[in-house]
Amino acid sequence: MSSGFRLVDRDYLILSEIDRWRVILGRHICNMTDFTGQRACDRRLQKLLNAGFIKREKILYGVPYIYSLTSTGKALIGVSTSNEHIRIEQITHDILVADTAVFFNRKYSLPYSDIITEKQLHRQDGFSNRKHQSDFIFNHNNKTFCVEIELTLKSKDRFKKNIIDNFNNYDYQIWIVPDLHTKIYTFLSDMSMNYPNIKIIEAKEIKTYEH
Repeated sequence: MSSGFRLVDRDYLILSEIDRWRVILGRHICNMTDFTGQRACDRRLQKLLNAGFIKREKILYGVPYIYSLTSTGKALIGVSTSNEHIRIEQITHDILVADTAVFFNRKYSLPYSDIITEKQLHRQDGFSNRKHQSDFIFNHNNKTFCVEIELTLKSKDRFKKNIIDNFNNYDYQIWIVPDLHTKIYTFLSDMSMNYPNIKIIEAKEIKTYEH
């Protein structure tokens, strides 16, 4: 730890948020930990970086730094210190997942603490149990919601199974799709005739809340 550096309560929140999302950027951390501005957030992240609790990487061209915990940071908040690998092919998807959390927080005042991420759900299941989990879930007004970011069309059988599982397990299932002119949207619209708890949101609506 660098000389003179002292951890404060918000540092533990920063580390916890970095841990529970598959990919997280500076703008997400700024929103999720209630900084007054990005500059103040970046200064604190730099101190945590210098102190050896976090690391940041440029992985994909055009994508800002992606933050993750070092083994020291993981040990501090009591999570597994095993190595985790960012899947390059999923970075765009995973960024939109965090953007969607910001969207729900800003538009509907959903506390971040009420959100349970896919990563957390898999930890609850045990990583040997690789059943499908939504990108995140939350409760609101005594109703359960799951959120799915779908940017590419899966096999229809798998897609249908996930929709049915969500219908059985949640009051509402919210699907984020690229736009309303894709096969994904058409398939979801058709499925909503039989599974009316489906709600569809275009990715461009989410992105208006990303900063």
